[in-house]
Amino acid sequence: MTTMQPVPRLVDQFEHGLDAPICLTWELTYACNLSCVHCLSSSGKRDPRELSTQQCKDIIDELERMQVFYVNIGGGEPTVRSDFWELVDYATAHHVGVKFSTNGVRITPDVAAKLAASDYVDVQISLDGATAEVNDAVRGPGSFEMAVRALENLRDAGFTDAKISVVVTRHNVGQLDDFKALADSYGATLRITRLRPSGRGADVWDELHPTPAQQVELYDWLVARGERVLTGDSFFHLSGLGEPGALAGLNLCGAGRVVCLIDPVGDVYACPFAIHDTFLAGNVLSDNGFQNVWQNSTLFRELREPQSAGACGSCGHYDSCRGGCMAAKFFTGLPLDGPDPECVQGYGEPALARERDKPKSSVDHSRTGARKKPSGPVPLTLLSAPPKKFCNESPV
Repeated sequence: MTTMQPVPRLVDQFEHGLDAPICLTWELTYACNLSCVHCLSSSGKRDPRELSTQQCKDIIDELERMQVFYVNIGGGEPTVRSDFWELVDYATAHHVGVKFSTNGVRITPDVAAKLAASDYVDVQISLDGATAEVNDAVRGPGSFEMAVRALENLRDAGFTDAKISVVVTRHNVGQLDDFKALADSYGATLRITRLRPSGRGADVWDELHPTPAQQVELYDWLVARGERVLTGDSFFHLSGLGEPGALAGLNLCGAGRVVCLIDPVGDVYACPFAIHDTFLAGNVLSDNGFQNVWQNSTLFRELREPQSAGACGSCGHYDSCRGGCMAAKFFTGLPLDGPDPECVQGYGEPALARERDKPKSSVDHSRTGARKKPSGPVPLTLLSAPPKKFCNESPV
């Protein structure tokens, strides 16, 4: 008689890594027409080392061979690359679906019609307030109107199921119902994500991240209203507030296991929210391609080893939250084997009260050099090639 072997839990399989990432984020450019105060990649100026069109196509060919189902394209503002639509068309023609995030600056009626004709492209419009007052304080004057115009163009073109992507802050957590109503009015889906202290976000995290009471408010809203709301597995640190499984998604840090980031110059990081040399696994140009980095880099191999629960091991909620977000801990200067800074059991608060060394992102493409609140969008000027010097031309 044959004995059936138990099937490993999905989370256990993910913990040891997969042959290809489930969620690959690819930032095509650091150029951006906005200067959002919480930008995780400190975007603004275009990097002169930016991958060429052919180098990007070579990566897409590799993703096709690896059977990567889709790629999340971001930036910066990815649509300001003059070859953006060429790369989108190339990816979809090579069986790699595209989900791209945009502030809406180039979603004209003609572009919306082109997108509506494709079955393999998904569009996320970034909004961080359900009103211009709340949104524009973070993303810059005029950005709310720009995003809404993009949503209108997509709806009018017959594009189905656009996404409205919201980073939850203490100033918009009370607008969750309004965001949901806004999404419904455009036939869109609401996607909410966690504010991380990455990039410029490190400078505003203390004043923008939700308070403990608002974390509970957010959890309760997700349980009651979140059935059709996407979260990108952002909020597993909230799982300790309720029964295991109450929140949809994977309660596991997927860095280097099921997710990673390719940046505009081909550097591969373990997590889109951890752009720092500590989490740099390699480069697609100098390390024999993306597949070699993903499958063989020393960093990714280490991340796929069994991880210690560390200081969280004695907490009864560890199996629910797994200690929280690696990037959130790192950029707030907390130990990686300790509690999340927003730990809902309160263990992060004493750690935050101590003297800490808070690392800065390894890249900063902010236009001003100083990280300030934006004064407004920058006029859009497309470049056909990167500038010969580091920003001696318009960044976009």
